Amino acid sequence: MKLATFRRGGVHPDDKKRLSKDRKIERLPFPSELIVSMSQHLGAPATPVKKKGDTVRRGEVIGTASSYVSSPVHSPADGVVVDVRKVRVPSGAVADALVIKCDETQSDPFKEEFDWKKESPEALLETIREMGIVGMGGATFPTSVKLNIPMGKKADSLIINAVECEPYLTSDYRVMMERPDEVLEGVMAAARIVSPDNIIIGIEANKEDAAQLLSSRIEAKGYPIRVQLLKMKYPQGDEKQLIKATLGREVPSGKLPLDVGAVVCNIGTTYAIYEAVRFHKPLIERVCTVSGESVCDPKNVIAPIGTKFSDLIAFAGGAREDLVSLIAGGPMMGFAVADTDTPMVKGSGGVLMLPRMLDDISFPCVLCGKCVQHCPMGLMPNKMFRNIKYGNYKAAMDLGLMDCKECGCCAYTCPSHLPLVQGFKLGKKLGRQAK
Repeated sequence: MKLATFRRGGVHPDDKKRLSKDRKIERLPFPSELIVSMSQHLGAPATPVKKKGDTVRRGEVIGTASSYVSSPVHSPADGVVVDVRKVRVPSGAVADALVIKCDETQSDPFKEEFDWKKESPEALLETIREMGIVGMGGATFPTSVKLNIPMGKKADSLIINAVECEPYLTSDYRVMMERPDEVLEGVMAAARIVSPDNIIIGIEANKEDAAQLLSSRIEAKGYPIRVQLLKMKYPQGDEKQLIKATLGREVPSGKLPLDVGAVVCNIGTTYAIYEAVRFHKPLIERVCTVSGESVCDPKNVIAPIGTKFSDLIAFAGGAREDLVSLIAGGPMMGFAVADTDTPMVKGSGGVLMLPRMLDDISFPCVLCGKCVQHCPMGLMPNKMFRNIKYGNYKAAMDLGLMDCKECGCCAYTCPSHLPLVQGFKLGKKLGRQAK
């Protein structure tokens, strides 16, 4: 099978997937306490509908969507709300959250099966919205909004992002290997809503066994889906690079995939779609990779949303003495976390524990141009960073700062160890305020 890729920029970090790739998904026993944030999706936070002292049941709505670009939040467990407070989520933002004390025994209310194939696309879309499904690759955009094609628009291609290009992370890989039929059924449910001419699953070559497994199941089921193997190249999983690799189309600056006729969904999202339409099960748990050189027993864990990182770490055997960095997500685009009681959210694909990897000291830019060479968006990170450093936010914006995907390729290749991505995050925030 020919390997496709995007052409401009990118880097080739060690994928580090060997630490957890062969570890089958293990279910975390229900913790004694869950911290369920009302801000687990892109857009407006959900509005809490429960208060301290209220009893909640597994799958019950505890937060309602507060706008069109929002998503409801459901209780991941049977229990009692013991507190309502502000918490810091993995991204560093502060949000309202319900603290739920879990019952010792838990119900399983999602056994009844529904024949989603008899439902209209509109009904399926509403089910996905009601079940709180969001993008599980990290962006957490509400899936019902993404799949709702506006009048006058046409999505001729549905692309399923099974790339998982971030080093260490293997949760999507394990879902594909252990639940291929369910994943593919979720793809077909999404396709029923979007009505594309083409359905493509993009998978990096380091997961060729998953590509072969899905291809065999697609052939057995007779699904109109094509599996496309991709070169190992970061950030192959960025939707704009994935569209370029699979369709050969360039998404213009300031435009969305739909503007070039594409809708992109993460492979984990399609599994959540399957559970939503087949069992009317909300997004109340997910698979998360707990890995890194500083964790005793790397593994892939399915855990309730709201599980504290400390519980995930304990389930993975605890941290080693050389632990320096605790990362939510992958090492390239993830967030450093200071508090192990930070709760897992719908977009939490990984929790990494890493030793000291690089010298923390940065040096002046040496004008080597490596950041420009490796930027997949064709930007000039060196000039943008210099303008941000001296407060020239408008100049940085004029250089395309808002097109930066914060993928980290520039920082990865910078011999001066400049905090480029942190600078761009700050520049975007202050640049918007300066408008």
